[in-house]
Amino acid sequence: MERRWWSTLTVLDLLDGHVRDRGDACAVTDPTNLPELCGIDPEALTWRELDARVDDLAAQLRESGIGPGDVVAVLMPNSIALTATYFALWRLGAIAAPMPASYRRHELTRIVESASAVAVVTVNNLGDRVPSEEALSLIGELPSLRTVFTFGLPVPNGGRPLDAAPATAESLEAARRAHAALPRSVNDCITICWTSGTEAAPKGVPRCHGDWIAVGQAVQDGLETDPASVMLNPFPMVNMAGFATSLLPWLLGGGHLVLHHPLDMAVYLDQLQRYRVTHTSMPPAILTMLLQREDLRAAHDLSALRRVGSGGAPLPPGVVRDWQYSLGVEVLNFFGSNEGVCLLGAPSDTPDPMIRAEYLPNYGAPDRSWVTEVAERTSVRLVDLATGEQVTEVGGRGELRLQGPTIFAGYLAGTAASSPFDDDGYLCSGDIFELCGDNGEYLRFVDRSKEIIIRGGMNIAPAEIEGILIDHPAVADVAVVGYPDDVLGEKCCAVVVPATAAGVELEDLVDFLRAKEVASFKLPERIVTVDELPRNPIGKLQRRDIRSAIGKVG
Repeated sequence: MERRWWSTLTVLDLLDGHVRDRGDACAVTDPTNLPELCGIDPEALTWRELDARVDDLAAQLRESGIGPGDVVAVLMPNSIALTATYFALWRLGAIAAPMPASYRRHELTRIVESASAVAVVTVNNLGDRVPSEEALSLIGELPSLRTVFTFGLPVPNGGRPLDAAPATAESLEAARRAHAALPRSVNDCITICWTSGTEAAPKGVPRCHGDWIAVGQAVQDGLETDPASVMLNPFPMVNMAGFATSLLPWLLGGGHLVLHHPLDMAVYLDQLQRYRVTHTSMPPAILTMLLQREDLRAAHDLSALRRVGSGGAPLPPGVVRDWQYSLGVEVLNFFGSNEGVCLLGAPSDTPDPMIRAEYLPNYGAPDRSWVTEVAERTSVRLVDLATGEQVTEVGGRGELRLQGPTIFAGYLAGTAASSPFDDDGYLCSGDIFELCGDNGEYLRFVDRSKEIIIRGGMNIAPAEIEGILIDHPAVADVAVVGYPDDVLGEKCCAVVVPATAAGVELEDLVDFLRAKEVASFKLPERIVTVDELPRNPIGKLQRRDIRSAIGKVG
């Protein structure tokens, strides 16, 4: 707080304010397909009803032993249950460790172990899976884990249901007293999100009230939501994408949050029309597809839509232009990471949609102000990785490095091999940008220095999948690289040196990974066999050469 970077408010203060000021207004609505997803009836709650639900869950969790400082892993689809669970944990002083609902036992094991989580909150059914049983199987195997809490259709497997019966009056009162007596600070850690990065194991990204609100404010200043806004969130509410583009702007601006995920276009378009959505987020591929599909747009009333946030891949300038001038919808260009990179191309800063699609604001540019106040408290550098010198000439390229209120304090102990900060305390993003504009006022994304693959907005660490596949008896050596996909941005290709003349098939690798309970989005969707993988003198895979080679294979 000594730098005056952060608000004095907490996330809980924001919720309390809306409950007090607009308790009877609609606050949050479940996905309409929630029954098909996990057997939970959809609801719509006012701010006052949401507050009561949070109170109830906090009382049940506290009665089961959850208290200040406890880490609780959360694996659920976007829903009111997920939203209320977060606030219930925060009221108890506990820390949520969220993960995508598509994660399975393999990923859950690593996260529970890394965070020393004492409990898991999950659902009993998710498609053809029973996530609660996956979590329960870890009790006794992981020493910290003692309880699995569940939502959804009852399953007699030992999980503790949170939606079977309400908390007693005594439990509610005890939880409220505990909450009132608990010291609260903007520096309190409330989440540990997870990022794959370039290492096989997930890295924990602790976040406190202060820096989450700073991130949310940066986005809110561009979205400009208010109590009349209706926000539709299609991104999993587990990390920067879901929190920054929906949960935090909703809390900062008020309004109505409509939840969605996993992406189902029929349900998504129906929600846009049914709830008269004013703000939403879309991956670039969906922006392009909807622009091309006049039939889909004509079949749904999208006239309330005003602003769309997009990112995760370069935005086609012509698409952003046509959304604005033909459809009357402004597209915002987001660039972010769990560690706190948070750049926002907003219409008020960059009115020309062609420029806004291709360029992001350089918060370090002299004599230039930006719509978000966070920009004034953020220091930006581009550093030439070859020379270590700061890039100052327009047209120069370097790694993006930042200091400021959106940047996290460092990875969870034991989850990262090295510090992400340079000697001056700047976050090394691993992203290469070019300095652009007449006076260096813009940044253009060039490439990632990291080896991460981003498939439909989900991060995949190649080393993690390689570490599993190398144990396949038919694999002598393997590299996992991304290849372009028009819809998802990237998909995974396994480049394999077979161990025998009989070779290996893609189906064999996929079955092997499924047997290890690896999340489906991480499975390779293409295989290329080679005699040898290119490596440098110290044995490091030359991934750029590999990607180039598989591109030539076609």
